[in-house]
Amino acid sequence: QVQLLESGGGSVQAGGSLRLSCAASGHIYCMGWFRQAPGKEREGVAHIDIKGTATYADSVKGRFTISKDYAKNTLFLQMNALESEDSAMYYCAADYRWVGHCPYGFWGQGTQVTVSS
Repeated sequence: QVQLLESGGGSVQAGGSLRLSCAASGHIYCMGWFRQAPGKEREGVAHIDIKGTATYADSVKGRFTISKDYAKNTLFLQMNALESEDSAMYYCAADYRWVGHCPYGFWGQGTQVTVSS
């Protein structure tokens, strides 16, 4: 059973930085960060597979960095140059399977990020 616990959200002014963490238990093959703002659909922000290959949404490229501490089974999202449009609930997701893509069958409870302009 995979369990995920996010932390690190908060309020910050535009241009500032935050670092999200996601502590995982269980065998993990792939992990990622998603976000959902009020009235908007959930979107993928950044993803990383077991080989360490990372991919990003165009809206965060160059500003966000996803990384994983494999020894501690913890996923991070370093967010720099934050914009008000980045305000959302951020979710960590993971799975132990790979079906040509990560099926993301397991989700954390979310952590709120609020960016004020």
